[in-house]
Amino acid sequence: MKLSSCSFEKEVAQALKDGHWPQGCTPELRNHVGACTPCSDLVLVTQAFQRVRSESSHEEPGGSPGLLWWRAQLRRRNAATQQISRPITIAEIFALIVTVVVAIGFIAWQYQHGLRWASWWSEVTLSRGLHLVSMGSAVMNGNLSLLIPGVGMLALIGGLVVYLVTEKS
Repeated sequence: MKLSSCSFEKEVAQALKDGHWPQGCTPELRNHVGACTPCSDLVLVTQAFQRVRSESSHEEPGGSPGLLWWRAQLRRRNAATQQISRPITIAEIFALIVTVVVAIGFIAWQYQHGLRWASWWSEVTLSRGLHLVSMGSAVMNGNLSLLIPGVGMLALIGGLVVYLVTEKS
């Protein structure tokens, strides 16, 4: 491989850089590039790079600026929605779990005392609406001392779960 430089190399490089090649150059310089290997290689490589650069600069990277702005706004809104909905989802799951546990406990308690659900439905009438309230207290057998602290503890634990979830976000 021969690494020799040419005296016209700077002129050819400047003509290529300014965009004057081949129309804006003298016939002498064009004839020289046809005969000189380093200068012709310089023209070939520089034109290839210029062609690739011009092709890539015509392509828009992600579309129009309006589309890019709209996509950024959409991503921002989705992130905010996801961040806000996470604690709500966890609170819903917690409420569902508590409801299922209470339902299972109620069914187990009723099973121990004998399943008399059919007799409940026969007692329910429109004229006996207030009877339902007294029936609810009869079901508890006077254990309101357990019901009130239980509901308070449930509210306290639910609030603590929501606080801890929002604190991590």
